[in-house]
Amino acid sequence: MSSLWARVEPLLARVQKPARYIGCEDGAIVPRHDKLPNGGTVAWLLAYPDTYEIGLPNQGLQILYEILNERDDAVAERTYAPWLDLDREMRAARVPLFSVDTHRPASDFDILAFNLSSELVFTNMLEMIDLAGMPLHARDRGPDDALVIVGGHAAFNPEPLADFVDAAVLGEGEEVVSEITVLVRDWKSSGRTSRESFLRELSKIKGVYVPSMYEVTYDGVDIAAVRPRFADVPATVDKRTVEDLAAWPYPRNQLVPLTEVVHDRLNVEVFRGCTRGCRF
Repeated sequence: MSSLWARVEPLLARVQKPARYIGCEDGAIVPRHDKLPNGGTVAWLLAYPDTYEIGLPNQGLQILYEILNERDDAVAERTYAPWLDLDREMRAARVPLFSVDTHRPASDFDILAFNLSSELVFTNMLEMIDLAGMPLHARDRGPDDALVIVGGHAAFNPEPLADFVDAAVLGEGEEVVSEITVLVRDWKSSGRTSRESFLRELSKIKGVYVPSMYEVTYDGVDIAAVRPRFADVPATVDKRTVEDLAAWPYPRNQLVPLTEVVHDRLNVEVFRGCTRGCRF
């Protein structure tokens, strides 16, 4: 197990609210990364690009965290944006972005998946990619780099992030994360041969927009057209919608933080979306 805890712990005495970074919450999962032999397990690092206090209560992240960890071929851990004090300490000590569950470095994961709640966290996402030690631009990443995938409210307009993400999931994630997991699992078993070929297959999953598979033309600063580069890449990316919430009764085991968070309450989801069409 490649835990960074021995390098992270000494930094916590010099930062505010060290409880943000230790994990160990009630409801937290310590996953087995060796569920499948020979590195076949697909490892997700679910990232909320804001502080722990903002990100821990997020219902979407908790739902995907449980769904993925219930699979026999996947594990999921969590990470949140470090506050400025720890960010400085991590860079000075050359400690990369890590998970709060087992304090593994981001480089141990196959997928770095961001929940984008608003456009205000775009810069935090870039900071976390850089802190993970990965190339900022998608075109510079190779087969051994983690896939950067975004979802959430602000992913519905993914083009501003097109240079930095490998894929954007439009809509709800309960079903699509399993479809992505199967594709990544098969890619890993084949030796992760071609990143571009994999991304081309990824673009065929409903609701997944892969920017590198499209050509964008502009009229001044406005987008004039977005056209697929290949005939088998969908011309339109349709939103994913879970039609029966009763089939997805998650989270069953809610995370209980060790420190105060902004939404310090138990969530019960009775329906999804706003009848007036707002984003929440």
